[in-house]
Amino acid sequence: MKKRIYIARRIPQAAVDLIAQHCDYGYWDRLEPCPREVFLAEAAQSDAVITQSVSEKIDFEFLEAAPRCKVIAQMAVGYDNVDVPACTARGVLLTNTPDVLTESTADAAWALLMAAARRVVSGHTLIQEGRWGMWHPFFQLSQDVYGTTLGIIGAGRIGGAIARRGKGFGMNILYHNRRPASELEAVLGAQYRAFDDLLREADFVVMAAPLTAQTRGLFGAREFALMKDTAVFVNIARGAVMQEKALYEALKAGRPWAAGSDVYEVEPTPASNPLFTLDNFVGTPHVGSATPRTRLAMATLAARNAIAVLSGQPAITPVN
Repeated sequence: MKKRIYIARRIPQAAVDLIAQHCDYGYWDRLEPCPREVFLAEAAQSDAVITQSVSEKIDFEFLEAAPRCKVIAQMAVGYDNVDVPACTARGVLLTNTPDVLTESTADAAWALLMAAARRVVSGHTLIQEGRWGMWHPFFQLSQDVYGTTLGIIGAGRIGGAIARRGKGFGMNILYHNRRPASELEAVLGAQYRAFDDLLREADFVVMAAPLTAQTRGLFGAREFALMKDTAVFVNIARGAVMQEKALYEALKAGRPWAAGSDVYEVEPTPASNPLFTLDNFVGTPHVGSATPRTRLAMATLAARNAIAVLSGQPAITPVN
């Protein structure tokens, strides 16, 4: 009997076709998340599930409901939605999709960085609302990017890609990480800094570390107060690494000078989120990896991981 994979959200068709060549499958072929009761019922009949980090929770309830499931193939790099120790204890393998989304996510970080630094959105709005008046030397002043200091929290694949782009802008690269980033130091001349020192020195602070117990709520009033009053803060990690109320108050007070974020404490974030009342904040709706090429690569890698494990082969990108 063929192994069965459950696909818990609509993914690019090429990845579905790949799965169909090797396994039976069930499919929630919709854009909205699969209802929890449907997900658990389908998982109970499946040997693997392909999940999204933003919607499917893999916890004790899931593991109890799906004793057949041997692999969770996550179509994402992050896996804060997964109880990894519980999966490991039950012999359930977790895989993710690193590398394939690195460059598009780094591009998105830079889009936010540039938009916040050069006041792209407020300038667009000014024209749109008919408020572009007389030019003068102080009109729409913003922050230089070239030749400044870029500070990266989390010097993994994505953090490294952001740093490479910074080098092209003649930036001095600082980083804070759990372990030394020797390649960044050797290739880009990046320098390690203690967390507080990085916040004090950097003109641009980019958060690219995963959400963990240590990073949850990491950026609060104290941390924002350490930044320069000309600094720009960018978050492409998870919304829970920053305290949104503290960021709002800090931006109102002018330290940091501006911020951009792709992620929020609650997603979708409501239109009433006070951050969006500020002209020194730029937000995007959790779309860091949202290009057709990247999403296809993510879905294909998730499918290949599930197929490999169910075929008795090693996972391509295992987490546990």
